Amino acid sequence: MKALQRRTGIALWRQVADQIRQSVLTGLAANERLPAEAELASRFGVNRHTVRSAIAALEKEGILRAEQGRGTFLNDRKRLRYPIGQRTRFSSGLEDQARTRSGRLLSSETLPAPPHIAKALSLPSGAPVIKLSTLSTADAVPISAATSWFDASRFGEIASLYAKTGSITASLVRLGVEDYTRKSTGVEARHASSEDLDLLALSPGAIVLLTRGIDIDPAGRPVLYGESRFAADRVELVIENQAAETPT
Repeated sequence: MKALQRRTGIALWRQVADQIRQSVLTGLAANERLPAEAELASRFGVNRHTVRSAIAALEKEGILRAEQGRGTFLNDRKRLRYPIGQRTRFSSGLEDQARTRSGRLLSSETLPAPPHIAKALSLPSGAPVIKLSTLSTADAVPISAATSWFDASRFGEIASLYAKTGSITASLVRLGVEDYTRKSTGVEARHASSEDLDLLALSPGAIVLLTRGIDIDPAGRPVLYGESRFAADRVELVIENQAAETPT
């Protein structure tokens, strides 16, 4: 258990919640009972109100549950395994783990490509791109929020098609891209932004896994650049061995 950092601008209750959350991610047993508030307060060197605030935040996320007269327990919540490989697809990646999977368009806009987006899509800086903000759910639980960019001259109808299909893959098929593969993926962990707290129904201090990926068509042309934020307590990212994959 790490010592809490005071005078850092990060509330003590958030630090307590982060450490409890990290314990869950690293393998505390499901349905295990947490120590009493007084014991946790002593361990962390804080008052019981601080511990109570941390527990309340984790209850809101569904990581913990309180049982009257028994205490607070870790919920039995198996994380989904989300494969990242040559063909990274939300629906097919979770098809054996969730009964329903859906995507919802939150917003779209056409704008000049910022330099890093233009580079990822092999476009001139300032070329028009379409930016989609989407939310994906599995069994009605928010799993990931994503922002994707497309060449507007090539995929001008992507927003309207996604609004109808709820699927990037299905939308691209209708635009003539029968298949696409992952060129590169970067992954990092960070605290959820205020926007992602709302979209993914998380509490302050929650961790998201951020992926940045470039997908290309069979000719090697960039199809999209995307950034996805996954709720870390709900999803485990699995990096697949691309050399071992076979086309489907």
